[in-house]
Amino acid sequence: MANDMTAQLANEYFQVKRHGDVAVIVPSPEVEQLPDNLIQPAAAMVLAPLKEDPPSHLIVDLAGVRYFGSAFITFLLRCHLLIKQRGSELVLAGVNQRIRELLRTTALDTLWALYETRQEALNALSGSD
Repeated sequence: MANDMTAQLANEYFQVKRHGDVAVIVPSPEVEQLPDNLIQPAAAMVLAPLKEDPPSHLIVDLAGVRYFGSAFITFLLRCHLLIKQRGSELVLAGVNQRIRELLRTTALDTLWALYETRQEALNALSGSD
């Protein structure tokens, strides 16, 4: 039962799309309201298929997200570690000014490349092969 609810949560709050060997995670704007205790199980559900078939790059498209807190940062770090272990790279797209400021304050802007749009990130990543 709890697993079904987590799966539903993951689908409600995150979409995962594949573009060749690049995966794109698209959090919905509602991710800002996702309770901290549900971010980890939802993240595990989102990342599970990526473990089976690891992408060469992971784009987290934040275009629909205005702001997020520490639980979502933990989610991003979890994605980062998972993808790093496989020699892949995580980048962020669609980052607004408020989130950029948060990333700068936490020095996470040095960990991830930031792109204005998902397409810009896709172009940059597909050009790096």
